[in-house]
Amino acid sequence: MAFRLRQKGYRGSITMIGDEVWPPYQRPPLSKKYLTGELARDRLSLKPAETYEENGIELLLDRRVARVDRAARRVFFDGNDDNSLDYETLIFATGGRPRQPDDLGDTLPENIFTLRAISDADAMRERLAPGKHLLVVGGGYIGLELAAVARKRGLKVTLLEQAPRILGRVACSQTADYFRHLHTENGVTLREGVSIESFEGPEQRPSFVKLTEGDEVSFDVAVFGIGLLPNDTIAREAGLECAGGIIVDGWGRTSDPDIRAAGDCARLPYRGDMIRLESVHNAIAQAEHIADDIVCPGGPSYAPVPWFWSDQYDCKLQIAGLNLGYTKVVTRPGTKPGAFSNWYFKGEEMIACDAINDARSFMMAKRWLAVAHRPCPELICDPSWDLAKF
Repeated sequence: MAFRLRQKGYRGSITMIGDEVWPPYQRPPLSKKYLTGELARDRLSLKPAETYEENGIELLLDRRVARVDRAARRVFFDGNDDNSLDYETLIFATGGRPRQPDDLGDTLPENIFTLRAISDADAMRERLAPGKHLLVVGGGYIGLELAAVARKRGLKVTLLEQAPRILGRVACSQTADYFRHLHTENGVTLREGVSIESFEGPEQRPSFVKLTEGDEVSFDVAVFGIGLLPNDTIAREAGLECAGGIIVDGWGRTSDPDIRAAGDCARLPYRGDMIRLESVHNAIAQAEHIADDIVCPGGPSYAPVPWFWSDQYDCKLQIAGLNLGYTKVVTRPGTKPGAFSNWYFKGEEMIACDAINDARSFMMAKRWLAVAHRPCPELICDPSWDLAKF
């Protein structure tokens, strides 16, 4: 957003505040190539450090905002009223934080992790030694990616999912079946419909879990991938409207006209619903839309075409759209061996696509989701029909 403001001609001062010691960086590689060591830390950076100064953008790192005084239009750091900063426009881009079990307290034991920051990945990577046993709690995309990384590093992996199946909230059973088979073929012990009753062993280094089903699973290292909570605490305490995220309109405006929000922390309008979009693409696109509106107000409302991706072993999953309220799924074979796509329909309207090693279907789905006229289920499931001719 800061660089977009400069590109669009904004000449006022811009200050970015972050509670980490590192300049803004990419988070998706943390569960993929950074965790495996294939990607160096300096390659995570979104921009070279010197470009912030060159563009007149002040970075305040390792600083935590304690509260916001909306009447005075001022943010206060670390609870110290003498340490504050005035604003004309304040933008919350605070992202989210991983869920973790309440019974483990605020500070996790030394061998149990969540993954959100570079420090999390660094600490976890030191413990992912070949031959160790990793327990993954959560069968969403983060949990599955971590399982794949650990298997490639030679660890024994057990994955526990409380719901009846993996990917229950985000994908159809056809997509889940594919990834269940992929992981079991790669040696992951995958258990669905099971719950943890307690962690057992030394307080600072548990060594096994008791399941409500009655058995136990031992581990050396455990990681939770059970979802994300929006970082909206400061916004709520400041009196902004929040409901599972900071409520914004199509221009990122909150209930305070001087405050906006973008990314994982924001709940925005999408096709008649209010949703949070946990994706890098949305965080960037929404922030750029807000920047454009700040410089030149009066443009159209933000209309996202969501897309996501996940790398597991040699498989690339690319997702276009959101499958909210789907009533039908049709499967289409890809043009390469092993490639295929699952297409979601709400009635006769195509609303999303999961493309497995099938970049062509993913790109076509993104195009169609941006327009009103889309192919019907009968065309999609006909392998003789050329996608590009629609």
